[in-house]
Amino acid sequence: MHQPRLHRVDDLARKHAFMRGNPLGLLVTSGAGGLMANPLPFHLDADAGEKGALRAHVARANRQWREAGGEALVVFQDPGVYVTPSFYATKSLTHEVVPTWNYVCVQARGILRVIEDRVWLRRQLDALTAAGESTRAVPWAPADAPRDFLERMMDAIVGLEITVTSIEGKWKVSQNRNEIDRNGVIAGLRAQGDGAALRMADLVEQETNCGKAHDVD
Repeated sequence: MHQPRLHRVDDLARKHAFMRGNPLGLLVTSGAGGLMANPLPFHLDADAGEKGALRAHVARANRQWREAGGEALVVFQDPGVYVTPSFYATKSLTHEVVPTWNYVCVQARGILRVIEDRVWLRRQLDALTAAGESTRAVPWAPADAPRDFLERMMDAIVGLEITVTSIEGKWKVSQNRNEIDRNGVIAGLRAQGDGAALRMADLVEQETNCGKAHDVD
């Protein structure tokens, strides 16, 4: 992806944290049938290999697993937010402003591998479910389902693993605006009050406090 230096994030731990917080990734492959993309929830094993490994599963009826052996791209992205020029103090001074979108995106690449080992599949299901249930007072677990039912469900899926060979992070969060405009973005998004806007306001403020601004690439 296009990565101006201002928006590029190289910190692996920060990229991993974003992937864990936004586990629904878009799996993109290219095979004999052309490009194919499917959204899948991924479990990240940060300790597998230099950059980690992504694990998921798909329905056996989903033909994307047959693209195993080729390179795969997984895109993790937050909803992003629209940024109106009306947030900028510069608007009243020069009117030389335009709208934009702020967002965070992490892209991971590696070779797609298919795994049908049932022990591996069960570990993957347990790990993925535990992550999703972690905030619940009474977490559900695959072991709560009848064993014969779970076995039938596992018959209908195929495991996927991608050992990550490259990973890019892009935080596009108003770094190119001056301080007064960034403060306007923070205030404007907080006034909107919805979850995505509030999260983005925090990200703009964090990046401002890190001093990563103005440096246009």
